[in-house]
Amino acid sequence: MACRVVVFLVVLSLISCKGGHKEQKINQSETDEVQDSTLIFDGKSLQGWEVTNFGPQGPVYVSGGVIILGMGDGCTGVTFKRDVPVINYEVSLDARRVEGNDFFCGLTFPVGKDPCTLIVGGWGSTTIGLSCINGMDASENETTSQRNFEKNRWYSIRLAVTGNNIEAWIDNEKVVDLTTTGKKLSIRAEVELSKPLGIASWNTTAGIRNIRIRRLEDSAN
Repeated sequence: MACRVVVFLVVLSLISCKGGHKEQKINQSETDEVQDSTLIFDGKSLQGWEVTNFGPQGPVYVSGGVIILGMGDGCTGVTFKRDVPVINYEVSLDARRVEGNDFFCGLTFPVGKDPCTLIVGGWGSTTIGLSCINGMDASENETTSQRNFEKNRWYSIRLAVTGNNIEAWIDNEKVVDLTTTGKKLSIRAEVELSKPLGIASWNTTAGIRNIRIRRLEDSAN
């Protein structure tokens, strides 16, 4: 009789352990979902986005977890149609140039009431900078820099907008650090339809993935 009691207790213990593991897995899954709340592109569809009606744009579609911005005659892009913060936030994404020789990431974003655009790979494929500052394009203001970009290589792009500063990084290298106090920010007419938050390419086929946005009120920049 004693042996039967021992066996029963052992079986009961094993069942309890299995149940605990199952609960732990469920809790871990819930945690992962919370961590992914910064994602604004689900990798499967353009839910929350719309194809920007630039006019002569190329085809736009999702394939393999990537938004493909097909080469058009000018801008091709997508615009986020949900509310976004206008200050103290960070946007990050991966981008690559597939075909063409102009910018493969034109990230238009709000800075308070004003729009601005981060250009990556423009003006002959190498220019980085903000358009526009005091009416000057990314190719001719204090944020202008040059870098060679390989085709079909993914680049990690991150941009932070705080009270009086705009910073941007490519593969963790800081490429923009602008104090906005006393500066007039604007965008070129070609990307007006990208407001408030949009991504475009110019005469270039581009891939975009892993688009995230997060608030920075409680985070160090």
